[in-house]
Amino acid sequence: MSDDDGSAALEFIAVGVILLVPLVYLIIALGAVQEQTLGVEAAARHTARAIALAPDAAAAAVRSERVLASISDQYGIDAESIDVSVTCVPAEGTCPSAGATVTVTVATSVSLPLIPAVFGMDEAASVRVEGSAVQKMSRLWGGG
Repeated sequence: MSDDDGSAALEFIAVGVILLVPLVYLIIALGAVQEQTLGVEAAARHTARAIALAPDAAAAAVRSERVLASISDQYGIDAESIDVSVTCVPAEGTCPSAGATVTVTVATSVSLPLIPAVFGMDEAASVRVEGSAVQKMSRLWGGG
């Protein structure tokens, strides 16, 4: 008998663990990025809809803040890290305005899991995700 008896099983387990750990981390990291991506897309879509359905600009601002707070809670997005941009076409006067096409863009950074906040590694190991939505405003919006 040789000294190598039973080592094939041990080598198989060792190589399996070495390959399995990065695969599990990749699945966890992609899940976190996907969750945040779905969150910013939902936030953009629902914010654009809230603005379009509001009776005026003041109500639109209040409703959009409520929508963003709700979406950030549901998807686990850090509320301070959300960047929201609202633009209108045509860009006449204030945005939003009656008859304009409103584009809402929501963006945030997703920190990858298990990265320590040492020496700024968490900032370097983050992925920027962005979602946008377009909504046509009524010609009578804000008129009453």
